[in-house]
Amino acid sequence: MSKIAIVCLLAAFVVIVSAGPQAGKYTIKYDNVDLDQILKNQRLLENYYNCLMDKGKCTPDGQELKRNLPDALNTRCSKCSEKQKEGTQRVVEYLIKNKPDWWKNLENKYDPSGNYRKNYSSELAQRGIKV
Repeated sequence: MSKIAIVCLLAAFVVIVSAGPQAGKYTIKYDNVDLDQILKNQRLLENYYNCLMDKGKCTPDGQELKRNLPDALNTRCSKCSEKQKEGTQRVVEYLIKNKPDWWKNLENKYDPSGNYRKNYSSELAQRGIKV
C-alpha cells in the first residue's frame, strides 16, 4: 500500500474518532435518565445495584455505567459531563444516607484499597456527607 493511501486511512480514522459525541468524554446518550425516578423506585434502583455488583442483568445504560465507573473513579470524573457529575453527586449522597449497606458493598467492589474514598472524602464532607 502506498504511503499516500496509509496517510488517507489514518486521516479518515482521526476524523471518524473525533466526530464522536465528544472526543475523550463519556457518552451523553443517557444524561436524560430520570435519576429521581430511579432513586424513588426500589425495583429500578435494585436492578442498577445488582448490575454493578454482578448479581443481575444490566440495562444498556447500566452496562455503560458499569464499564465507565472504574475509569471515572480513577480520573476523578474528568471525562464526565457536568450533568453526569451532578447526577453522580446525587446518587452517592442518596446511597450513603439511605442505602449504607449497598454503599459499603459498592466501595468494597470498586475501591477495595480505599484510595478513591480518601480522594473524595473531603469533597463529600464539604457537602455535609460523612463517609
